[in-house]
Amino acid sequence: MSSIFGHNFRVATFGESHGPAIGCVIDGCPAGLPLAPQDFAADMARRAPGSAPYASQRKEPDAVEILSGTFEGITTGTPIALVVHNRDQRSADYEDIAKIYRPGHGDFTYMEKYGIRDHRGGGRASARETATRVAAGVAAKKILAELGVTMAARVVAIGDVDIADGDWLGNKAAIALLEDCMAAGDSIGSKIILIISGLAAGIGQPVFDKLSADLVKAMMSIGGSVGVEIGAGFDATTSRGSANNDGFIWDAGKIHKTGNTAGGIMAGISDGDEIRITVGFKPPSSIAMPQQTANMDGENIEAAIKGRHDPVIAPRACVVAEAMAAMVLVNQVFDSFTDTMERVKSSFRA
Repeated sequence: MSSIFGHNFRVATFGESHGPAIGCVIDGCPAGLPLAPQDFAADMARRAPGSAPYASQRKEPDAVEILSGTFEGITTGTPIALVVHNRDQRSADYEDIAKIYRPGHGDFTYMEKYGIRDHRGGGRASARETATRVAAGVAAKKILAELGVTMAARVVAIGDVDIADGDWLGNKAAIALLEDCMAAGDSIGSKIILIISGLAAGIGQPVFDKLSADLVKAMMSIGGSVGVEIGAGFDATTSRGSANNDGFIWDAGKIHKTGNTAGGIMAGISDGDEIRITVGFKPPSSIAMPQQTANMDGENIEAAIKGRHDPVIAPRACVVAEAMAAMVLVNQVFDSFTDTMERVKSSFRA
């Protein structure tokens, strides 16, 4: 099972939903970056269960402990080990589904691949694994902040309810839909948009390691994601070239685009505009409503999933998408140091 992401800024995650701890090791973080336990608090709280309405009520403080790679609050250039202890496991909730293939989950495919699975919360397939990504993303975001690159994700739809301002908790139609789903023991799909600002033009690789390709892969690695669009996305499939193309214009000695249907990436390389990524998520698979399924004993049965589960993914996925994008960008930025001999010589002289 591969659990390593990246090639310059490499992140290896470990742990299961109901094990003693989860965590990650970051290899390739430059020395000299301020990084202390308190730096993780805000982003970890955004993802943490029990921190908001309509989220799993599992109570986890999700405090990040730094085991290595820093000295007096500064990174040393050596591997950074981060750990988050699990405090509120309720493994007994899963005993009655130990032999059941839960609809929509990876139970069947994990068994087919490995011949064994951790049924307690889904093990590595649990959304809890994303806490380790968020922790690693904090370091990546801090690197990007030093370069003037920022990012923010927000919810743009819950079910068929559009949320233009991102305030899903203040949207009466969205809340009514969530309440209706929860009352029925059901769940609902959702979408987020991620906007990256401040990335210079020229970041990304042609052909196989396009910035767009790496970002899509990163977003699709998030549990429950079902589709990714960059810029106009699939709307471009019904557009004419005359409407979809972004023109160019010189202004004050600099070249600018007249639009941004490309979403900040052209030919797989950043063009200096905002990068706009939309990610769609399926309804969470764990629902209390009885569903047709099968078990490992060869029986067709009906099952309802007990436990503490989210009725919607997007609100807690925003910070995960930011973390994954940050790790992609750091890897691509580091790649750009060797794009030209002038950059190589500049870095060497520095």
